Amino acid sequence: MTTIENLDWASIRENLHQRGYAQLNQLLNPEECDNLIAEYANPAHYRKTIVMERYRFGLGEYKYFSYPLPSIIQRLRESIYPKLAPIANQWMNALSKENPYPAHLEDFQELCKAEGQTKPTVLILKYGQGGHNTLHQDLYGELFFPIQMVLFLNEPDEDYTGGEFVMTEQIPRAQSKAIVLKPRKGDALLFTTNFRPVKGSKGYYRVNMKHGVSEVHGGQRYTLGIIFHDALS
Repeated sequence: MTTIENLDWASIRENLHQRGYAQLNQLLNPEECDNLIAEYANPAHYRKTIVMERYRFGLGEYKYFSYPLPSIIQRLRESIYPKLAPIANQWMNALSKENPYPAHLEDFQELCKAEGQTKPTVLILKYGQGGHNTLHQDLYGELFFPIQMVLFLNEPDEDYTGGEFVMTEQIPRAQSKAIVLKPRKGDALLFTTNFRPVKGSKGYYRVNMKHGVSEVHGGQRYTLGIIFHDALS
């Protein structure tokens, strides 16, 4: 795993501010990716399995991890959150929202507990041919963190085809903008959970964002989603 401190955080911050997302290349090495995929079938890691078509979320399957999280995921969550909290607070301040995010993940989790949000939201997703994920936002209660992360665990155009990561940006009084990305195995994306501020001629305004996955044409696609807020259920 790439050392979090060695990442170019100035560039990451700028990309999040300007575009609502930032790509982190080769955050995980191939062996770490393969190990996460290999553990998909181990029920000891998970609290809940969702078959997406039952809920009209798309076509595929995902599993929520149980606490305690696997060590590699816990390390990522704990080390990246402090880098993102100042960005999140800047966003909230720009939009005149008063709830600051603590500097450390454990303190933020205490705030989640106070709201009754105690269930882990980290999940691993699997798509086969025809699999896709409809546009959505990962909100699990009143309290949420405005930035989340997805890690890509296998190689596009080798392990699977199609299955691009899709985001939409809903600009007020305008048509939505689509963003289509195809990160490689081991890469990660940080992106907007719900909304972010954009500066206009009269100050900052709120831009809503959603994300999803385009149709997988062949093979199997695995990703790991790291969400920093916990869930009600």
